[in-house]
Amino acid sequence: MSTDSLQNDLILRAAKQQPVERTPVWFMRQAGRYLPEYREIRKRVDFLTLCKTPDLAAEVTIQPVDIIGVDAAIIFSDILVIPEAMGMNLIIEENKGGPRFTNPVRSRHEIDMLLDLEPIEDLRYVLDAIKLTKQELNNRVPLIGFSGAPWTLLTYMVEGGGSKNFRHAKEMIFNNPNDAHALLERLAQAVAKYLSAQIKAGANIVQIFDTWGGILSPDAFEEFSLRYIKQILESIKRNDEPVIVFCKGCAHALDDMATLGAEVIGLDWTFDIGKAREIIDGRTALQGNMDPTLLYSNPDRIRQEVLCILEKYGSYPGHIFNLGHGVLPDVPVDNVKAFVNTVKNESGRYHQD
Repeated sequence: MSTDSLQNDLILRAAKQQPVERTPVWFMRQAGRYLPEYREIRKRVDFLTLCKTPDLAAEVTIQPVDIIGVDAAIIFSDILVIPEAMGMNLIIEENKGGPRFTNPVRSRHEIDMLLDLEPIEDLRYVLDAIKLTKQELNNRVPLIGFSGAPWTLLTYMVEGGGSKNFRHAKEMIFNNPNDAHALLERLAQAVAKYLSAQIKAGANIVQIFDTWGGILSPDAFEEFSLRYIKQILESIKRNDEPVIVFCKGCAHALDDMATLGAEVIGLDWTFDIGKAREIIDGRTALQGNMDPTLLYSNPDRIRQEVLCILEKYGSYPGHIFNLGHGVLPDVPVDNVKAFVNTVKNESGRYHQD
């Protein structure tokens, strides 16, 4: 997809390690509960209805562009729409423990009974939301699509929801690894098709979230996560649309992640971005990585941390500023604006000729 008409293509250029005037900035969960405008819409509809109503999804997707001034929009959806489309019964109760499946998948028979994902039919509402959002953005900023990584999707599908110790998912990989691989293979194929459909619908860049990659040992991470992310990257149908891979708690595998074929590696806040840049050594761009809880502090402290991260990354190409995970729902909007404005106002010095 051509990006010639985009008024702001900073993120796409940074993802390809091309020259930029300043460091681009966006953040995960940027469309969400910290915004009063989002909460007003949620008074009328529940979370899944919002995800499945393209005009409303487009509206909340664009809110942070208008209100906060971020350099990209990320389509409003949820990673668990894939397993729901594969036949699982998804319930999301935001204030009562989060998402859960009433029919967790824990046997080979249950895995085999899952439906094959056909995004154009099964997730048309996401693709329609992408098309509508693109129209309403009117080329102001790029649009980011996304999916959960196979391992993270497996944890929710097998556990039936969130977990403290991931007993059932770990039990599957330890006792029945062939079942785990069968499910991960199905999910890798589904994710590749889903991201390809998002790109075809208009997404300029896509991100793969492996939120729970960090619960695995290094060897298990290689076997049950990285190999399937690599498979997705080899299977996505795209032209020059970059892919971001974000694995929370997985800095031990940075060297391996640099070989996957993604243009950008996302970092959480627990690893020094300067050291990460040295390890990556120009093989990919880097995204990150301020601690999201710093947005509870005052604007001066936020500014100090932004400057620290900019200084550690230095004047090298390929930095997309982001939080190290999603923005928290009760942070003050003014602090979020201070974060974004500091990146915009202070990063230009690192991109001078």
